[in-house]
Amino acid sequence: MRILAFETSAKAASVALMEEERLLGEYYLNCGQTHSRTLMQMAQELLENCALTPSDVTAVACAAGPGSFTGVRIGVAAAKGFAWGRELPCVGVSTMEGMAQQAAIFDGIICCAMDARREQVYNALFSCEGGRLTRLTEDRAISLEELEQELKTHEKAKIMVGDGAQLCYNTFSEIVPGCILTPEQIVMQRASGVALCARKLLLTGAAFDGAALEPNYLRLSQAERERNARLNQSKGE
Repeated sequence: MRILAFETSAKAASVALMEEERLLGEYYLNCGQTHSRTLMQMAQELLENCALTPSDVTAVACAAGPGSFTGVRIGVAAAKGFAWGRELPCVGVSTMEGMAQQAAIFDGIICCAMDARREQVYNALFSCEGGRLTRLTEDRAISLEELEQELKTHEKAKIMVGDGAQLCYNTFSEIVPGCILTPEQIVMQRASGVALCARKLLLTGAAFDGAALEPNYLRLSQAERERNARLNQSKGE
């Protein structure tokens, strides 16, 4: 099994190539360039530098959300496009579960977080012991205040990971005991985490059709919220 994975759910973009349990390579950029400009070039160069071609890939995966609406769309479109012509399995992975893999070297409560603005984060909590992850919550959009109260109920260390980790750490570290900020080199979500999750899903034997893959945004975009507000206002008139 050789998996090509994309992670574009936030400002950073990455592409990883995994063969069975071995990570062959990973490209990571957090320099502000648009994902649509860099992603496929990264994938092409990664394959070339591993002395492989697109025909050597046996499955494709991507972070399917939650996350940046534009970023998630780009990653999903890239995975579906790559898989379509070759009729490859195309796996959508929870962004939260993928980033939890980055912090699975720590024992404690892994708090996956992405800044969702408006005093909210996209979040999921996992328990990790000996490298084994157990999901404690579903992926969700939750207020910082609600997350603070929930974290206070856990006695174990709380490890913050994801592009919202710094926000959570700054908010909670003085009022929630045991908060730890994941080190810079592994704090951001990466395609290698997506590939690890995708491999587990593929090993279940389930079928993954790119045509059925859809982004998981968790909440409406700003444009959709504004449209609904206008519609509700016009109905009130």
